[in-house]
Amino acid sequence: MTKRQNILAHTLVMTVFVFAQLSGANGFDLTGAWASDAANCSRVFKRNGKGVAFAKNSEVYGSGFIIDRDQIIGRSVRCRIKARRDGGSISNLIAACATDIMLSSVQLSARKVDANTFARLFPGMDGMEIKYYRCSAH
Repeated sequence: MTKRQNILAHTLVMTVFVFAQLSGANGFDLTGAWASDAANCSRVFKRNGKGVAFAKNSEVYGSGFIIDRDQIIGRSVRCRIKARRDGGSISNLIAACATDIMLSSVQLSARKVDANTFARLFPGMDGMEIKYYRCSAH
C-alpha cells in the first residue's frame, strides 16, 4: 500500500465511523455503501453473494466505504466505533481503526445533511467538509 493509499484509507475509515454512529439518537441509519460521488456509485461498489463489495479499481472513482452495524469497512481499512457524543445534528465519534500495517484511534465529527447524505467536518477549519452519499444496491 502506498503512502497516498494509506492516507486515503485512513481518511475514509474515520469518516465512516463518524457517520455510523449518527444512526442511534438521531434516527439516521447509515447502514450500507457510501461514496464521495453519487454519480460513481456503480463504479465504486458491486453486488456480490454476501451483499456489497468494492468494485475493481474503485479508488479511481472516488472514496467510499461500507457500514455494517458498528463496523466501517474501507478498501484497505476496518474500523470499530468505540464512543459517540451527539449534539443536535452533529455527532462526534472515536473509532479504533486497523490497516495491514497500523492501528490507530481516530476522532471524527459529522453532520447529517439528509437521509442519504452526511458531511464530515474538520474542526478548526471552518467551511471545510467532505460529503458522502448513500449508494443504492448495485
